Amino acid sequence: MTQDGEVFAHPVTPRFYEIDGQGVMFNMWYLAYVDEAVDGFFVARNLPYQTWSELGVDVHVAHVEIDWKAAIRYTDRPEVLVSTARIGTKSFTLDFAFRRDGEITATGCIVYVAVAADGSGTTALPSRLVDALGEVSALRPA
Repeated sequence: MTQDGEVFAHPVTPRFYEIDGQGVMFNMWYLAYVDEAVDGFFVARNLPYQTWSELGVDVHVAHVEIDWKAAIRYTDRPEVLVSTARIGTKSFTLDFAFRRDGEITATGCIVYVAVAADGSGTTALPSRLVDALGEVSALRPA
């Protein structure tokens, strides 16, 4: 796991059971790898998810987009790139991209909405979370 400026890179290794009959990684596994990379993104920024309850906040996924450009196969060793695309008052957007041998094979974004840990509804992003998100450095064109 590496962090280059504001872009975090997380290596992945497709497993045999993630490959479908066409010989490519089945679409649902992409978001599983994104979730794993997002966890690493926050660990690299010294805000592991396990500490978020101390901030009184959690997040819910409100929206996801993904566009495929090329397939990932069993023998490929891609990485998932993650960066902050937008920071709002109660939500933020992370961009992601799958990169294999310098080629972008898929891109997308994930919108997270902050909710109070006590279940009382949406809440403002805590400053520690905003700090961890860092500078906006979108991976996808606007």
